[in-house]
Amino acid sequence: MKRFTRAELLAHENGTVDDIIGADTEMLFVGVNPGLWTAAVNAPYAYPGNRFWPALERSGLVQRHFDASHGLSPADRADFVAAGLGSTNFVNRATIRADELSADELRAGAAHLDNLVTRVRPRVVAVLGIMSYRTAYHRPKAHMGLQAERLAGAELWVLPNPSGLNAHETIDSIAAKMREVGVAAGLLEASA
Repeated sequence: MKRFTRAELLAHENGTVDDIIGADTEMLFVGVNPGLWTAAVNAPYAYPGNRFWPALERSGLVQRHFDASHGLSPADRADFVAAGLGSTNFVNRATIRADELSADELRAGAAHLDNLVTRVRPRVVAVLGIMSYRTAYHRPKAHMGLQAERLAGAELWVLPNPSGLNAHETIDSIAAKMREVGVAAGLLEASA
């Protein structure tokens, strides 16, 4: 696995990461913002300790292993999109830590997300991180799981942040929640 020096990573501070969205996106994942490693390789959730990709595989939403730590190949991106999945962030500005973002940045990101969801029209939106959702949408008492309100017509879910810093969740617990949303999006069959 490629390792970056601190200086190499810091060179990507305030960098951006491309969204991955196809014409048939049914389930749109929304991260808080890219980390420096993610910006360095231009792939979502790329830091090796992030549990997004292992949880996604375990959920059954994708049928193979993805290693985003070096970036995603065109084939990886095509397979992700072919599975009906998409990825974006509230704020597309790479930081060392997500808590470096201001509430105003997150709220502006919510307005951008509303426009994106209106244009893309996924069945479900899965926000990865309760604190960012609460701040972005002025919902201080929001809970994990399915939300009462819809987002630009899409069913809205809040899932745990897959960052390795979120010690309350495991790959299996994140995968189970992703699977539940995948069923809601019509991408997976409900378990018997």
